[in-house]
Amino acid sequence: MSVLVDSSVWIEYFRGGTQTTIDSLIDENLVVVNDLILSELLPPLHLRRQRRLTSILKEVKKHPIQVDWDDIVQTQITCLRNGINKVGIPDLIIAQNAMQNGLQLLSRDKHFEQLSKLLPLTMY
Repeated sequence: MSVLVDSSVWIEYFRGGTQTTIDSLIDENLVVVNDLILSELLPPLHLRRQRRLTSILKEVKKHPIQVDWDDIVQTQITCLRNGINKVGIPDLIIAQNAMQNGLQLLSRDKHFEQLSKLLPLTMY
C-alpha cells in the first residue's frame, strides 16, 4: 500500500530526521504526494534555491485531489462534535485524499492521529 507523506514529514526529512523511514519507503517505491502537499513544500525550497530537493519532490508519484466539499463539511462537524478543534481545511483535504485513494498517511501532525480515530484514515 502506498504512503501519502505529509509536508511535516518531508520538512523533518530534509532537515536530517526520519531518514530511515522515508528512505525505505522511497526504496520500495511506496511514497506518494499530492498538489496540496507540494504547494506547501515547493515555494520555500524555490526561494532558498534548493533545486535538488525541488527536483526530488517533483519526481515523487502524485495522486490527484478530488475535493468532496460536502464530505469536508461533514468531517469538520464530526471533529467539532468530538472536541477536535482547529483542524484546518488543508489537513481535511489531505486526509480525504488519502482515504479516497486507499493510501496510508504518514504525518507528524497530531490532527491526523485524532482524525484516524473518527474516520477510516489509516496512519503509517
